[in-house]
Formats: sequence, structure tokens, C-alpha cells
Amino acid sequence: MFPSRLAEGYQTFLEGRFVGESNRYQALAQRGQNPEIMIIGCCDSRVAPEAIFDSGPGEMFVVRNVANLVPPYDPDHESSYHGTSAAIEFAVNGLNVKHIVVLGHASCGGIASFFNDSKPLSKMDFIGKWMSQIAPVAEQLGPGTGDPATDIKQLELGVIAHSLNNLMTFPSIRNRVAQGTLELHGTYFGIATGVLFLLNPATGKFAPCLDQVSP
Repeated sequence: MFPSRLAEGYQTFLEGRFVGESNRYQALAQRGQNPEIMIIGCCDSRVAPEAIFDSGPGEMFVVRNVANLVPPYDPDHESSYHGTSAAIEFAVNGLNVKHIVVLGHASCGGIASFFNDSKPLSKMDFIGKWMSQIAPVAEQLGPGTGDPATDIKQLELGVIAHSLNNLMTFPSIRNRVAQGTLELHGTYFGIATGVLFLLNPATGKFAPCLDQVSP
């Protein structure tokens, strides 16, 4: 049976927001989408980009995966499926987005599972194989502080920088960044606090988006 929560939510949407934005939806249906911003976020249900950035339909092109990871540009592995890479290709070359935002967050279960070397959830261990991409990040960070919370947060922040670096391995992105037609941004969202941090590419440090506390 279809979840009643979804049916009720859809009815609320249909009678409320859809009515208020019907002209916008009609225009989007006729002329297609033209968002200027792409968000690469985590599939964690607590970190919804549309809610965090208070966006409406057609404003952001969003792709989500476990731990907001961007694999490096790798066109030669024909047997692999590149869902995230395909979304990036479409956003950059099809939609001509002007900004790509990697949205990481606190309390990331995928990163915690890597840190804790958790047992596979299935024989296939899709999560373990996917999260193995961040092994270079852990190696670069080196020995931990001994405090798991601190070390996991550093890994969460490191993964954001890692994804940004991998974005630059895509020739189309590298060229557009060099031309000044595309900008990359790293962000970190505190679930409990609601604070959003931005990565300063010059310093490699995260600072609050607004006048708030530091991470």
C-alpha cells in the first residue's frame, strides 16, 4: 500500500504550493529547466538541499549519494555505471550551470561506517566499496586525535575537499573554471545547529556562511 504520509503530503502540496506556483510549474514544463546551481549532497534524509536553501522548483539541479562523494573522471571503465558522473556531465554540458556546491554534513553515517570499519550490510557490500573512495582522505589526514567525534568531523570535512578536487579532474569543469564561467563551492551543514559552513579555497578552512560560530 502506498504510504499514507506521502499521499497526505501530496494532497497538501497539490492544494497549497502547487496552486500558488502553478504558473511557474507550467512555464517549467513548457520551456524546460534552466538552473544555475548544482548541488551534490548526501542521501541522508536529514540533509535536504531544497529545505536548507529554501529553493523552489527549477532553481537547483540536485544529485545525492552516500557521503556526497564525487568519483574522479574515469571514462575508460565502460562496465561501470557512473550515476553521479552522468549527473555532473548533464548539469555542466547540458544545463550550463554556473555553480556546483558540494554539500557535506555532520553525523554522516557513511563516513562513520568507514571510520569504524563497520561490517558489511550485505554480501555485496555496496556501501563499503563506495566508501573505499575516501581511503586517500584518511591517509592524508594521518593519525587521529584519539577522539572519534573530532576525527570523524575532520574526515567529513576532508571528503568535501576531496570531492571538489575530483570535480576538477573533469575536463569540461576544469576548462569552465579556468574561463570563469563556473565556480565550485564546498559547504558543511550542522544538522543539530542548522549552521552552514563554507570552505575558503585560499585557506582550506571552513567558516560560517553567516555570522555564526565556527566548526
